[in-house]
Amino acid sequence: MNNFTRGHSVSHSKTYDMGLREYMIGVYNNMLIALGITGAASFLTISSGLIGLFFNQNGMSGLGYLALFAPFAFVMFLGFKIRTMEPAQARMMLWVYSGLMGLSLAPIFLAYTGESIARVFFISASVFGAMSIYGYTTKRDLTGMGSFLFMGLIGIVIASLVNIFMQSSAIYFVVSVLGVLIFTGLTAYDVQKIAQMYNYAPNSQERARYAVVGALSLYLDFINLFLSMLRLFGDRR
Repeated sequence: MNNFTRGHSVSHSKTYDMGLREYMIGVYNNMLIALGITGAASFLTISSGLIGLFFNQNGMSGLGYLALFAPFAFVMFLGFKIRTMEPAQARMMLWVYSGLMGLSLAPIFLAYTGESIARVFFISASVFGAMSIYGYTTKRDLTGMGSFLFMGLIGIVIASLVNIFMQSSAIYFVVSVLGVLIFTGLTAYDVQKIAQMYNYAPNSQERARYAVVGALSLYLDFINLFLSMLRLFGDRR
């Protein structure tokens, strides 16, 4: 290899690394903004007294059930449509979804102490950060692990739905433990997959769209990891 070819290869590698780094920063920026909106929406719902319209001592009102299931329906819609939206539109849909999620998560402030919520949040953030670094830097192909974790995710979703009617504390505990393990693993898998998506983006617009798709995946990983840990380690009021 002559000096020109070698120099061109090094220059191309540096350009690729900088592009990938900027793309991943965009993914995490979108995710962090979504988490901020979720936190703000939850806090405002509690502090303004709006929580009483959705949840009270007698259980959930009709609006409460709407607030609980609206994020699930919305993320299903978003999952199907986000890859065909313009980047700005996809980003706005992510903000709307994170606001709805904040509304549905507001009752955790009634069920758990603020101190334990903060503690579990920082523990979850530490685990998430460590697994993000692993997923980004590892040379190991995590595709097989991702398929296994996805099957586990389907299992805990089904178990959670069944437990709505059974109200079994044992199932609740097992689902929470499995949730921590599954979403910890999915964080590493999704980060690797999101980084690989950069290779298939033909232009800057596609990369911007992929950054929102990736942010949604990591946002869901973090929220579910946090909730699973909160069920295990949170101090109930």
